[in-house]
Amino acid sequence: MTTYGYFLSSEEFTPAELLSQARAAEQAGFQALAISDHFHPWNDEQGQSSFVWSMIGALSQVTSLPVTTLVTCPTVRMHPAVNAQAAATAAVLTEGRFRFGIGTGEALNEHILGDPWPEAPQRMEMLEEAVHVMRRLFTGEQVTHRGAHYTVQNARLYTLPDEPPPLYVSGFGPQAAALAGRIGDGFVTMTPDADLVGQFRRAGGGQNPVIGGLKVCWSHDRAQAVKTVHRLWPNEQLPGELPQVLPTPAHFEQASGLVTEEMVAGAVVCGDDKDAHVGAVKEFADAGFDEVYVNQIGPDQQGFFDFYRAEVLPRLQDAARR
Repeated sequence: MTTYGYFLSSEEFTPAELLSQARAAEQAGFQALAISDHFHPWNDEQGQSSFVWSMIGALSQVTSLPVTTLVTCPTVRMHPAVNAQAAATAAVLTEGRFRFGIGTGEALNEHILGDPWPEAPQRMEMLEEAVHVMRRLFTGEQVTHRGAHYTVQNARLYTLPDEPPPLYVSGFGPQAAALAGRIGDGFVTMTPDADLVGQFRRAGGGQNPVIGGLKVCWSHDRAQAVKTVHRLWPNEQLPGELPQVLPTPAHFEQASGLVTEEMVAGAVVCGDDKDAHVGAVKEFADAGFDEVYVNQIGPDQQGFFDFYRAEVLPRLQDAARR
């Protein structure tokens, strides 16, 4: 049965607001939490970007829901050995309810130390080696590793959960889906694409979970909701590889100047039509996704949670039981 969760946007909300949303999500009936891991927001209008590992520690103290990063890039900004230590501690704090969503990242967050931003094939090689390093460290044994991209010497994790956190690998095309099937414990992708789900499963993913997510903007005023999305998240409508290669929020703002309100209105569920909300979320379940995370854009969080508690989640859960 599909799990329905809430997606915490660390780019748009302060740490205190994220903690409040986590509590409200649990009270509304959401079954899990996801949280983004960014160094920068996508644009200055979003205006936030808290450190995800601090946030997960705080979340472990205010909610009993599972927490997944969607997603961390464990290859450039922080060494895989440090990511392994962070993930292991998060799993201990959440009493085994932490899942480590990982991917090849974006220049926006990963170029900040001045390192070159590799082409996609090299980024996938780096991710595969990072996964190998992290899995070895999760055993609790002392690890020395000298690979094509990373060196680890005499490293051992002492604070470990009873079971290693699962590694959910993100991807947006057939090659990435196949990589996730080969090296991951689950697959993350943000479009309800049944073909990608099949690619992941055929490549070795089997019955491992497939995770997706979407943004909506609940409001009684649909036109105002469209304006809110256009102001805060026009970057969601940028095509192709642009989100992976643009290096600063200013560059995203320049590119987003090409995104119109009409484009937003046609792509994002805005307003209070419950059939539209149910349909957009259910599309992921119908495509074979095991977990779906919904993010509310804009300030009216409590209205969103009330609406989903009363009108959307019950219908989704009824459909999942059939």
